[in-house]
Amino acid sequence: MTGSSFRIGDVERQAGAQASQALVLCDHASNAMPEAFGSLGLDPAQLERHIAYDIGAAWVSRRLAARLGCPALLSSFSRLLIDPNRGLDDPTLVMQISDGAIIPGNARITPAAIDERIAAFYAPYDAAIASEIGDAVAAGLPPAVISVHSFTPLWRGRVRPWHVGLLWDKDDRLVAPLFAALRAEPGLVVGDNEPYAGWLSGDTIDRHATRHGLPNVLIELRQDLIDTQASAEAWADRLAVMLEPILANWRSVARLGGRAAAGA
Repeated sequence: MTGSSFRIGDVERQAGAQASQALVLCDHASNAMPEAFGSLGLDPAQLERHIAYDIGAAWVSRRLAARLGCPALLSSFSRLLIDPNRGLDDPTLVMQISDGAIIPGNARITPAAIDERIAAFYAPYDAAIASEIGDAVAAGLPPAVISVHSFTPLWRGRVRPWHVGLLWDKDDRLVAPLFAALRAEPGLVVGDNEPYAGWLSGDTIDRHATRHGLPNVLIELRQDLIDTQASAEAWADRLAVMLEPILANWRSVARLGGRAAAGA
């Protein structure tokens, strides 16, 4: 969170218009750790790796939301403390080992300590998303939810060929036209539920979009393509051009009483 005025555990909110009927989320925006936690016993250099946050995703999220004129909500703490993109009953909520790195500060964590982290970090972020969406729905402006993540180019010795992947479950209202736009780009390798599956029960999209009938997509970008602010913002601009007509269509459908607008 270098250069940010947000305290660790706060939720970073970038203002935008409800009338945009879109919301950008970044679950793993930050690698920040409260002083009391140190580096969880890790070499501090490990906090610069993907195990601590989604490299480049915050830059993409802020720029994409600005281009779309919509609000954005970003976490302000490392996912090594607790992962806000997990259900509370998920065994990976507090990771004890990640990509070969043992997390000493999580190795013998007690249920009471997990509850403290939920209250201090997970719950405020979760509540901010619920409030943002609830206010928009109450105003008759249900938002499409766009979640931004990033992934490593290499995983367990295997090269990941995708430049970008779209994660989704049953709802393809955003996904189908975005796939079409991405696949029209020469030389772009696009993953369908790659490098991860898009149907993780209890994750952020499931809790806040799928269960409420809101159109959604989780966009995964390869980290070597967005590891500088300039390259990340260029990708955000590229995505914004594709998403603008898709969101315009969503606003038209919602005005006509589409199924998500009705909460179906």
